[in-house]
Amino acid sequence: MTQIEIKRGAPIGLRAVVFALAVLFSFPGIYLIWRNLTEDSDPISLIGTERILSPLWRSVSLALAVSATTAVVGTLLAWFTSRTDIYGCKVWKVLLPIPLVFPTFLGAAAFIRTMNPGGLANRFLSTLGVEQTIEMRGFFGAWLVLTLFCYPYVYLPVAARFRQLPRSLEESSRVLGQSPIKTFQKIVLPQAGPVIAAGTLIVFLYTISDFGAVQLMRYDTLTRSIFTAQLANQSVALALSLILLLLAGVIVLSERIFSRVAFKTDEVVMGKSLEYELGKWRTPAFIFTTFVSLLSIGAPLLAIGDWASDGIFRSTVGGRPLTIDREQVWESSWNTLSISVLAGIAAVLAVLPVAYIVAKYKSRIGSFSHAVVIATFALPGLLIALAMRFWTLRTDWAFDLLNNTKALLIFSYVVRFGSLAMGVVLLAVAAVPQRLQDAGRTLGVQRGSRFLRIDLPLMTPGLGAAAGLVILSTMKELPITLLISPLGFSTLATRIFSSFEDAFVAEAGIMALVLVLISFVLTWFLVIRKADHF
Repeated sequence: MTQIEIKRGAPIGLRAVVFALAVLFSFPGIYLIWRNLTEDSDPISLIGTERILSPLWRSVSLALAVSATTAVVGTLLAWFTSRTDIYGCKVWKVLLPIPLVFPTFLGAAAFIRTMNPGGLANRFLSTLGVEQTIEMRGFFGAWLVLTLFCYPYVYLPVAARFRQLPRSLEESSRVLGQSPIKTFQKIVLPQAGPVIAAGTLIVFLYTISDFGAVQLMRYDTLTRSIFTAQLANQSVALALSLILLLLAGVIVLSERIFSRVAFKTDEVVMGKSLEYELGKWRTPAFIFTTFVSLLSIGAPLLAIGDWASDGIFRSTVGGRPLTIDREQVWESSWNTLSISVLAGIAAVLAVLPVAYIVAKYKSRIGSFSHAVVIATFALPGLLIALAMRFWTLRTDWAFDLLNNTKALLIFSYVVRFGSLAMGVVLLAVAAVPQRLQDAGRTLGVQRGSRFLRIDLPLMTPGLGAAAGLVILSTMKELPITLLISPLGFSTLATRIFSSFEDAFVAEAGIMALVLVLISFVLTWFLVIRKADHF
């Protein structure tokens, strides 16, 4: 690995820019805290009331249930596909990350319409003579949907970790007569434990910040309660926002602790990782993996395909005409792609100075700013949207300059997803060999020219990957887009959500197919094709 020379001090201009970026990234969270302390919201008096405790308990209980389930499901699937002789191993490596393509609110809509009266499941059961209605609402519906579409956050890093573990300890365990299950429990699982815990904490954080799935499932968590109270009772919305902010902060700090204590080994894995024969468990493992894939991939694809085809068929035979046309689909697709690309570029430009000062210099401001950007991952999109909305409405110059503009929307996206870009950008900056910088300095090339002619070309692939991650996340973001978008500006995500809320499922299906197709292409190039376990 290339050794990077850490300099003593960064240029003052770079330090000023990095500090300003830290202030901007922390602004939404600070503003919410300030509003709670200076306005009439009085969060302390509301903490012990039913309006706070009830949604808080629902959020925590749902997050605990989803986290525990995804930890088990994700770890099992990672073990099956990376270390065993399960049937169709290569196929599962492609299929299992695909749920990342689906926004959770789309998965929730698919299950609700499939299970409710008139849905695919009920029609199928009716052909068998079973007249039973399955209600996909409340805790169970939210738990099932979030589990099915969040398990890749555990599966992907754990599968990569299983591939990196040295085989010597496992071979020694087998030589001493331990069974594969005992070896997994005593040798493999403890080494992968920190990675499993880190992935599980990310799922916990995602669950408490999710809005779309719980809104459609009518399950009153903190996010749904905040969205409901934002106009009718701002004091309650602010108090709930503070609780959610504190809860998210605790989770992200826990994740940072787990990431620091992650197991490290100096032993290099030689050759192929040790593979275990499942024996009599091979068929049950295959059935389990197939069942998870059918629910998380097959069910939503079948549902949205049914919505779209049914709506198109009915409109062509004289039934209810569609409320959207080709131009509206194109407009929403263009809005989605354009705003997502702008957000991706803006996010990379925003975190690049921070990554550069961290990788190339020894700077407390750089370390502080890096921690601030990473910490924004704990800020749910709804809180960022709420902070920016309240700020622009209460600040005259901000209202005149930023209200109802794409600039405010892009800024909110950057704050929300800048942390996703930071890790990749930091690796890209650190990968530039210091000797090339030294050679350019020896030849008298100025610092700016060295960056443009040496650093930037070498960093471009990594910067592109970072932008792609932000683009993929922005395309699926719902609360920020709902609350901050300019009037008349709609994306595929907002069109799908509003169409389903208004019971126009055919229109939701058509838009969903377009969104899934675009998301799958990005997921293939950014996640599946480059995954360590592939």
